[in-house]
Amino acid sequence: MAGADEFILLERAAAGETEAFRALFEVHHEAVFRVAYRLTNEREPAEDITQDCFLRLVCNRSRFDPARGSLRQFLYGMVRNLVLQFWEARGRDVLLSEDRDDDPPAVAVLPVDAIMAREIAAAVQAAVAMLPVLQREAIVLFEFEELSLEEVAVAVSSDVGTVKSRLHRARERLRRALGPYWEIHVPGHKGVSREIPE
Repeated sequence: MAGADEFILLERAAAGETEAFRALFEVHHEAVFRVAYRLTNEREPAEDITQDCFLRLVCNRSRFDPARGSLRQFLYGMVRNLVLQFWEARGRDVLLSEDRDDDPPAVAVLPVDAIMAREIAAAVQAAVAMLPVLQREAIVLFEFEELSLEEVAVAVSSDVGTVKSRLHRARERLRRALGPYWEIHVPGHKGVSREIPE
C-alpha cells in the first residue's frame, strides 16, 4: 500500500470510518505484533501493545508525518515506546546502556541431528530477549522485519551510525550466546545474517 493511500486511510479512520481502520489494521497488525512480541517475549502484553498502538495511531494521527518515513516505521516507533512503558510499569529497570560486559548465558550444546527448527527458533528468541533493549530493537527491526538501516534509524529516533553500532554489538553477543547454532541453517528460519551496508 502506497504511503499516500495509507495517509488517506488514516485520516478516514480517525474520522470514524471503520473500514479504513480495518484496512490499516489488516496491513500492519502482524508486523506490529511480531515486533512487540520479540521485544517483550510475552504473547498477552504483545497483543495489548498491538491494540494500544493502533488506537493511539488513530487518536494521534497528526503525529504521523509521511515526510519523515512510512507508516510502518512510525508504528514501529510507537511499539518501541509502548514496550519501554510496559517494562517500566512492571517495575523493571529498562537498561538502555549498551556497554554491559555480561553476556547472555550460552545455549546448551545439543546434538545437531536432534534439534528441530522450532527449538533453534526458541534458542534465538531467548538469546535476543537477553540483549539490552536498544540492541534488541535494532536486531528485530533490521533482521526480522527487514527494514533498511535508514528505516530503523527513523523508527528508533537515532542516526544510521548508531544503529550500525548497535547491530554489531548485538550480533557479537548473539554469536557468543548461540555458539554452535550460529552457522546452522534451518529451512524457514531466519538467522541473524543480513549484511550491514558500509
